[in-house]
Amino acid sequence: MSRFYNPQRTRNLYDPTDDRPFRISRSKIDLFLECPLCFYLDRRLGVGRPPGFPFKLNSAVDALLKKEFDIHRAKRRRHPIMETYGIDAIPFEHASMDEWRENFKGVKYHHGPTNLVVTGAVDDLWVNPDREVLVVDYKSTSKDGEVTIDADWQIGYRRQMEVYQWLLRRNGLTVSDTGYFVYCNGRTDREAFDGKLEFDVTVLPYSGDDAWVEPTLHEIVACLKTPGLPTEATDCDYCAYRRAVAAQEAASGRSQRQT
Repeated sequence: MSRFYNPQRTRNLYDPTDDRPFRISRSKIDLFLECPLCFYLDRRLGVGRPPGFPFKLNSAVDALLKKEFDIHRAKRRRHPIMETYGIDAIPFEHASMDEWRENFKGVKYHHGPTNLVVTGAVDDLWVNPDREVLVVDYKSTSKDGEVTIDADWQIGYRRQMEVYQWLLRRNGLTVSDTGYFVYCNGRTDREAFDGKLEFDVTVLPYSGDDAWVEPTLHEIVACLKTPGLPTEATDCDYCAYRRAVAAQEAASGRSQRQT
């Protein structure tokens, strides 16, 4: 069995008879919106989607950007890229900043009506002269042409920022609707690699609206409390794969894979 995948978890599953708060991450909220069935199989029954492999280059870019912005945070000054894009802000200082940026910790809020503890780890926060906090998310890619945040497949990026805005507001901060994506685009037009990869860095503003978050939390709990399987999303590739495999196994007279 793969050491990266547990096909039948028994821990951290939702139990409708358990009154304790149930932790749910920003990514699992997005999973629910992608496909309620995949979400239910994961959080209620312990059968999650196979994990993707980590993007180590993206993680390296994130780590270096955090170090770079932390230099300016310590000196309470604008980063040059803020000046380039006319953003009147400086990196935000807060006692919980390190925790808010740490995976598996992040910003937390207990939503009483649903008894869910919502979490999400931010990449960075800036603050403007009006003391409004600006959510900042780092993204990395390598593509020809201009980077944007408007593609249909990037809806998860936009929802990600809106969950962070919602979380920070619930933690008592004044948060601007405007957030920023710091997008690093790896260049492939150089003569040679020469042991380094160069990036064009673009800052993309985004006006978020977190009004969908709270009703979605109620929908999530209603889904988790359902005794039967919810309906799959019509465009879910994982569900399509499961159906195709089940059909082939049934056609071959097998109910399960033979070893």
